[in-house]
Amino acid sequence: MVDAVVAVQWLERLQDTLEPYPGAYLALTILALLVAAGLANWVTKRILLRGLRRLLSRLPGAETGRGSHLMRVIARLSNVVPSQVIAAGIKVVPDLPPGVVTFVVGACQAWAVLTVALAVSHALDAANDLYERRPDARDKPIKGYLQVAKIVIFVIAGLSIVAILAGVDLRYLVTGLGAATAVLMLIFQDTILSLVASVQISGDGRVRIGDWIEMPSQNADGDVIDIALHTVTVQNFDKTITTIPTKKLVTESFKNWRGMQEAGGRRIKRALYLDQHSVQFLDAAALGRLQRFGLLDDYLAGKQAELERWNTQVAQAHPEEVNARRLTNLGTFRAYVERYLRSHPGIHQDMTLLVRQLAPGPQGLPLEVYCFTVTTAWGEYEAIQSDVFDHLLAILPEFGLRVFQESSDAMLMAMRGGPATG
Repeated sequence: MVDAVVAVQWLERLQDTLEPYPGAYLALTILALLVAAGLANWVTKRILLRGLRRLLSRLPGAETGRGSHLMRVIARLSNVVPSQVIAAGIKVVPDLPPGVVTFVVGACQAWAVLTVALAVSHALDAANDLYERRPDARDKPIKGYLQVAKIVIFVIAGLSIVAILAGVDLRYLVTGLGAATAVLMLIFQDTILSLVASVQISGDGRVRIGDWIEMPSQNADGDVIDIALHTVTVQNFDKTITTIPTKKLVTESFKNWRGMQEAGGRRIKRALYLDQHSVQFLDAAALGRLQRFGLLDDYLAGKQAELERWNTQVAQAHPEEVNARRLTNLGTFRAYVERYLRSHPGIHQDMTLLVRQLAPGPQGLPLEVYCFTVTTAWGEYEAIQSDVFDHLLAILPEFGLRVFQESSDAMLMAMRGGPATG
């Protein structure tokens, strides 16, 4: 109490001393207030925050990063301290117009509101970082919901700042904005649609982080690396980045390859185009060559027995060879391909496996291989697929078959001794 009286007396003497110099005492008081605010800021950040940081580093679980997130939030909140010192001290500065005092106090309060909003926003970011460490976070992302919460927080903060600077009650300001609901709905139309889309995506799990999606309308073909409120970010296989509006994943079609990855097998669907002129019946010599193939032992034995029974019955009425059933090189090759795939270690034996003819066309007779590999990894899949067709193309002449290939003048020019052009 005595110290306070002494301080007041000292200030009165200082004011009397500076009275011949107009504005000197006011300037000195404002300077002292700014020094006090700077000192409060220094004490808060250099002493209190440093001590708190050391305390948090000794707590269990500090190595997970939880303490660092908390410290960042507290560091932002510490910016409120100097503003509150100025707001409290400006009221005792003499000779200041009331309007100036009101404006400074309001500005300090507005700064405090903005700082708190930024701190809460950072706390939400920290909560999302911690949530993403959970094993199931990629299936149920919450980033979109947190972004909506941020929007709400900053809208409330903005209204509060306007109410503080305008000197009106926040309730009256919100009531007045109620009449502008239609305008606000129009302004935040994309945000509302994106929020609805985010809820649907999170609820049914149609897109998750790490999924390979293909959306030609948005030039997207790659892995999903981020799901936010307004956009879904895709890293394409050429390492470019595509951002897709979240609502597009609800209103437009796209392909998600997650089902293929979860099934454990990737489809091979490719055809060999055969020259139809090379298709023929097998004579005894050709049949003898094909009996060397171990994969065809059961097929040739079973097929020959079946044809013998059939031909024996038909021969009684029509002994001509044209009425008999005979093996063809194409049918035998088709049986060989199926048995080759059945024995291949890279082909999934528990999934669909077909070797079928498609409708012939100008490019020849398509013999389609339809099966699944045992791996979904892109490089391994391509290696298995190439290995299969390398073998089939190389073994094809053994069956007397040829692949169809559009003619060029290469062979003609080679026969004439000139350079090949195609």
